[in-house]
Amino acid sequence: MQDTFGRTISYMRLSVTDKCNCRCIYCMPREGVARHAHGEVLSFEEMAEIVRAASRLGVRKVRVTGGEPLVRRGIVDLVAMLSGIEGIDEVDMTTNGTLLAPLAKDLRAAGLTRLNVSLDTLRPDRYREISRVGELSDALDGIRAAKLAGFPPPKINCVLMGGVNDDEAADFVDIARRESVEVRFIELMPMGECARWPKERFVSGDVVLEAVPELERVGEGGVAELYSAPGFLGRVGLIRAVSHRFCSGCDRVRVTADGRLKPCLHSATEVPLRGLHGSELERAIACGIEAKPAHHNLVPGLHSSETPRDMFEIGG
Repeated sequence: MQDTFGRTISYMRLSVTDKCNCRCIYCMPREGVARHAHGEVLSFEEMAEIVRAASRLGVRKVRVTGGEPLVRRGIVDLVAMLSGIEGIDEVDMTTNGTLLAPLAKDLRAAGLTRLNVSLDTLRPDRYREISRVGELSDALDGIRAAKLAGFPPPKINCVLMGGVNDDEAADFVDIARRESVEVRFIELMPMGECARWPKERFVSGDVVLEAVPELERVGEGGVAELYSAPGFLGRVGLIRAVSHRFCSGCDRVRVTADGRLKPCLHSATEVPLRGLHGSELERAIACGIEAKPAHHNLVPGLHSSETPRDMFEIGG
């Protein structure tokens, strides 16, 4: 299905929980979030019904997100349900990786296609500072387990934060030099926990190109600008959601864990899906797609995200 600006919407990001075992400084409060009653969060059956309806409207790819999706009990069963839906060609997941090691093999067998692993530093002490409670070794163990389980090389997602981890840009790029992986740098967005952070925290993806000037543009991959250099086994991606917004090519919608469709990450518009079935559910999803705005208006220090939700409430 196309939105009112002619963009074909074929990708749904499905949040299965707003809970997380980490408390990353840009995403979640130190104290965590209030526990929702069981009935406030979509059941797996409700999620599958939403995805079936979306598939009939042309959605072909689903990404399971959170919070941290691996804290959701029975997540392997959900992956199996989604991967079996007619019309869905790809079921991916974004995870912090710290709970992945014991689940990787079962997730692969259930039909999970690809993994993105959030990793904002390669230094154990800094990992604890950014995540507040996590251990770098657990995330690295998860990445290794994914490789052993037969997953394609994961995409590594690193959120760039000025004065926090931007000094590690060259170290992350070196991973793509040595290994057949895509290391993606994501610009920090002024929303939720970091909406009131100083402007110095919001750095452009250009810091990566300045740190490793040999990188050359080689194409695009979804919303990422792709770079490489002679001798590299992998690639480097820049996701410039703020400095070079890519809204004109956006092909996705999001569904929150409590069953509301968000046409745009940064829009306040939400379409309730819970309790709807059949053609009524399809119409609601279609209305959400039609409500997708032309672009966001993020400007650090001037204009923050219009959504009233934090990132962990929407799905990363």
